[in-house]
Amino acid sequence: MSIDLFSEHTISQQTPMMQQYLRIKKDHREILLFYRMGDFYELFFDDAKRAAQLLDISQTHRGKAGGDPIPMAGVPYHAVENYLARLVQMGESVAICEQVGDPATSKGPVDRKVVRIVTPGTISDEALLQERQDNLLSAVWQQDKGDFGLAYLDINSGRFNIVEAADEEALNSCLQRIQPAELLYPENFKPFHLIEGFKGCRRRPLWEFDLDTATKLLCQQFETKDLIGFGVAQAKAGLIAAGCLMQYVKDTQRISLPHIRAITLEQNDLNVILDAATRKNLELTLNLSGGFENTLAQVLDKTATAMGSRLLKRWIHTPTRCHKTLNGRLDALSELIDTGLIPDIYQSLRNISDVERIVARLALRSARPRDLSRLRNALQELHPLQDLLTHTSTKRLDKIKRSSPILPQLQSLLENAIIDNPPVLIRDGGVIAPGYHAELDEWRALSQGATDTLEKLEQRERERTGIATLKIGYNRVHGFYIEVSRAYSDQVPVEYVRRQTLKNNERYIIPELKEHEDKVLGSQSKALALEKKLYEELFDLIESNLEQLQIMSAALSELDVLNNFAERAEALNYQRPMLVDGQIIDIEQGRHPVVEQVMKDPFISNPIKLSQERKMLIITGPNMGGKSTYMRQTALIVLMAHIGSFVPASSAKIGLIDRIFTRIGASDDLASGRSTFMVEMTETANILNNATQHSLVLMDEIGRGTSTYDGLSLAWATAEYLANQISAKTLFATHYFELTELPDQLPQLANVHLDAVEHNDTIAFMHKVLDGAASKSFGLQVASLAGVPKPVIKQAKQKLHMLENHQSVSEISPVTNSQQTELSFNETPHPAMDTLTRLDPDNLTPREALQALYKLKDML
Repeated sequence: MSIDLFSEHTISQQTPMMQQYLRIKKDHREILLFYRMGDFYELFFDDAKRAAQLLDISQTHRGKAGGDPIPMAGVPYHAVENYLARLVQMGESVAICEQVGDPATSKGPVDRKVVRIVTPGTISDEALLQERQDNLLSAVWQQDKGDFGLAYLDINSGRFNIVEAADEEALNSCLQRIQPAELLYPENFKPFHLIEGFKGCRRRPLWEFDLDTATKLLCQQFETKDLIGFGVAQAKAGLIAAGCLMQYVKDTQRISLPHIRAITLEQNDLNVILDAATRKNLELTLNLSGGFENTLAQVLDKTATAMGSRLLKRWIHTPTRCHKTLNGRLDALSELIDTGLIPDIYQSLRNISDVERIVARLALRSARPRDLSRLRNALQELHPLQDLLTHTSTKRLDKIKRSSPILPQLQSLLENAIIDNPPVLIRDGGVIAPGYHAELDEWRALSQGATDTLEKLEQRERERTGIATLKIGYNRVHGFYIEVSRAYSDQVPVEYVRRQTLKNNERYIIPELKEHEDKVLGSQSKALALEKKLYEELFDLIESNLEQLQIMSAALSELDVLNNFAERAEALNYQRPMLVDGQIIDIEQGRHPVVEQVMKDPFISNPIKLSQERKMLIITGPNMGGKSTYMRQTALIVLMAHIGSFVPASSAKIGLIDRIFTRIGASDDLASGRSTFMVEMTETANILNNATQHSLVLMDEIGRGTSTYDGLSLAWATAEYLANQISAKTLFATHYFELTELPDQLPQLANVHLDAVEHNDTIAFMHKVLDGAASKSFGLQVASLAGVPKPVIKQAKQKLHMLENHQSVSEISPVTNSQQTELSFNETPHPAMDTLTRLDPDNLTPREALQALYKLKDML
């Protein structure tokens, strides 16, 4: 609208209710405001237009402002969670404005205030979250010298981390790994192309990004003098981002956050680093189409709890290089398999539910009654789980056992306080168990005992009046009443006072019933008010246990992942990898963990051996022969070993790995103005600039996006650089057969190929890796299988023959409609060519064919 809605002049001209709305909205201009009015949350002005479009709800009008009707839209309060879920999935934020005053004592509009702000990165309601996916809030900051600081928080677990990235590539890799639901950035942030793909981007003022303010905020949150004990004091860029994030959380939640107890600096030198292209190409948690099907996570994730599933995905994206940690996990897997405890632990964990997020809601004081009953059930289930773990002895499982002790006092509190199957919300009561609080029991007894009084009163009045159909009823508008049908209206006693007239009935009140109504409603309201108070007090009683509950949920999540890995190893025939120092990858009968699950035919396993003396494999063979599968399975087996999982192989010996790089496939990045070839070269440059002798590098078809000679030259030079300058463990797939000469020049290289058999212009893929180079690419046979018309294939064969004989392809005549293509040359053709073209091999007997061959030889 053209008028300034938030000027005092404009506000003063509105109705009292609209004045209140505009003053509240003035502080939340950037987000939608849900303004509670009775049974609806209403939106006005531009908010109404926007919500109507986003949620596909009706837009109406209410009153006028500046002479124009005020747009209005609304959603029912009882269904608000559904609408909020849709909005946060779109990256929207919503301020929830509730009535906080008493309508009975209010002289104007009931007092209202914003009680919470729902944003994509700070949601904690179960209905709004994806249970098996982390939901992260992040903030980014760029130093003047170019370094980046990234902070991210999971408000549903209290996990708070910072990362420092040296360049755009490193920042992009971090963002692709954590996939933030909401991302805060300063208003002067320059490399906006790195973040524009995320839905919940929020621009924040520069003053929120200040190191001193950040340090003060974080020390207040953790109740410490400084941040030295967290090991983050020198990570200034990360701390600046963390300060903005912390302020944002405090502003939106408007409540203390006792479960956010620490901040951690991620140390990349402890992890196997994966860049964004590698995460995408290996299809770890998302496939190339953006879905969850046919990914490593889908194959590996059979966890019993949602919190275990989330931890598993974090492990997949942050494989560790620490052999001590990995061997601890692998020892635990071996013991779980040997003891046969897997199904019992799985069943026990299923009964424990998502304790991690329940604890967060308790800290935020937004936990619902069923959260408390689930926590009670989890504490009860710890007893049989602890009994199961007494049969284990490995260090990792012993630590889990010690970190998840039985908590009898908290368990007893919840057993005594909450009924077995509580309602969803506290607002209607019926949550606190009988016997927990004497006064509450008294009010309830008074309310329930009143029912007996009503029955006696109804029976007495029937007998006194002679009206057999007389009954006593109740509704919220008119309270208690005596209902009599019109047919008996002449029998109604004179002391009955008419309260309501209906079409076929009359409703009356008598002093005795009115007195009873006051007594009942008073007891019900007092019981409900006391119950809500007792429910709030439960949060205070539980708060001292939050830290222990967080430690317990982390331990149970890890147990779930380890038990899941053990089950996967048994079910899918995985074997324990051997982690060693040195430059070696030695895998026997390796399989692709995802492809083998979706194939109908048995998967052909293959070995791979890389060592100090054999650092690079030049891989040749036909398209569709399995080169990419072979390379990817190697990377996935190495990655699985570095998350503590058994692997799909008969044996695997894995040496030191610091990074995994992939250069597989490419597509245009039109948004950034990069062609397919530019994307390919950018990824190649990243590998050549960052790979080390401890890296695993997968290179597929380098140079195919440009001319043959350019591509061959680039592929050759790249392979030589990886071998000579970097000495990385490399799998180099190519169709440039010239590269198969490299092993003759460089002793640390070797040729292998994917086997295929050709028969009568068709091809059979054997998917078996053999030593040596492939004999040819079989490209024409694959094209034929793909359905390329036969005349095109025939013409291509002739052109291929000319190229192989170093003749010009322009000398071949085009395909004619009659499909009778003839070879023509500028020079006089050799007589043998004429004889050869007239031969029909399909109709020759073996003897005739042999005679024709001798004849051709004589002619030549």
